[in-house]
Amino acid sequence: MCLALPMKIIKADPPHATGEAGGLTQDIRIDFVNDVKPGEYVVVHAGFAIQKMSDEEALENIRFLKEIENEL
Repeated sequence: MCLALPMKIIKADPPHATGEAGGLTQDIRIDFVNDVKPGEYVVVHAGFAIQKMSDEEALENIRFLKEIENEL
């Protein structure tokens, strides 16, 4: 099973970017998302940003993932 996760863009140098989630950073591709800037959130699947997210949407998703983690 694959899971798409919200990541905050730390650095963008198209077509590459550095995303951060849970204190970990990852190099990702941003080919599919236009005009990504540091500080913005994106949904990342298999190393590719597939869409932008609002801050509120991303933080809600992150809270939900932490709740699931705490239940395991």
